[in-house]
Amino acid sequence: MYERIWFSDFKYDRGTLLVKKTGARIPLSFNMLNDVFAWFAFYFFAQSWRLTRRLMGHKRPTIAFSPDKPRPWYHIWPVMHVAGAKIIEDTGQADIVFQFDDSTITDNKIPPTKPGARLVNFGCNDISKTRIATVFSGIAGYDLSVDPATYTGPMVEKSEENAAHDGRILTGPAKAKPGKTYQRLIDNEIEGGLVEDLRTCIIDGKAIVLFRKRRTLATRFKNDNSEVLLDTLAHAFSKTEIKLIEDFAKAIKLDWGGLDVLRDKISGRIYIVDANKTDMGPPISLALGSKLRSTRHLARGFAKSFAPKQ
Repeated sequence: MYERIWFSDFKYDRGTLLVKKTGARIPLSFNMLNDVFAWFAFYFFAQSWRLTRRLMGHKRPTIAFSPDKPRPWYHIWPVMHVAGAKIIEDTGQADIVFQFDDSTITDNKIPPTKPGARLVNFGCNDISKTRIATVFSGIAGYDLSVDPATYTGPMVEKSEENAAHDGRILTGPAKAKPGKTYQRLIDNEIEGGLVEDLRTCIIDGKAIVLFRKRRTLATRFKNDNSEVLLDTLAHAFSKTEIKLIEDFAKAIKLDWGGLDVLRDKISGRIYIVDANKTDMGPPISLALGSKLRSTRHLARGFAKSFAPKQ
């Protein structure tokens, strides 16, 4: 039923599209309309996959979400449908029970479940920037966080909150602000005046898919990609780096989600700067063919890890 009403999550207000849950406002523009068109093109493919599964009578695992449910723009939505999973309301009857909450720190109380149900992300209850940096330092052996009062040079101030996209560059030393965290500025600039994030998708603690997300320097902290390319993990990372990424995912108990990895062009080191267990995707700027390939790849990983008997 909820799939018929997800349009109600939005409201037109004063020339913008208001996201009711978060309060975020999306300016109405030609670029926004183009993004909407690109998203709907992929959405209809995902719907066709889902219909095909039903017509073929595919034996599907059931999946329930708690405390919230994903809308179609979340990455898990097309993946679970391609994998053949069926959403049900009752967590006590589901084969897979998925903890789904956009909040930075969550109350991961396990709802009623049946024996043998696969629990996803219930061990991951803190994705604050400080938590990410602390765990990363312990795994990598080098620091991301800095003390703004003593650090000399460029650094990044950002909110602790998930998906705030409010980073700004400061020159230290500087006074710390409540609710903010401070990190070294990673020089991830590439040719063409762009910066590159290596968004790494995680399933069951394993790195599965990688997107090269590129933005202008002016929008480096925004979710506004100039270009997104699908790449292989082996092409982007060494075996040691893949192990670092997977060790980090396991340390924060991330069963499903996305990690933002930056490579510093001076030192060559990688830094994990963010984790998202309710990531949206596939990225709008990714070519449709790459959207379809990456979704099928993630769906195979989803089925293998979370529903191996189906």
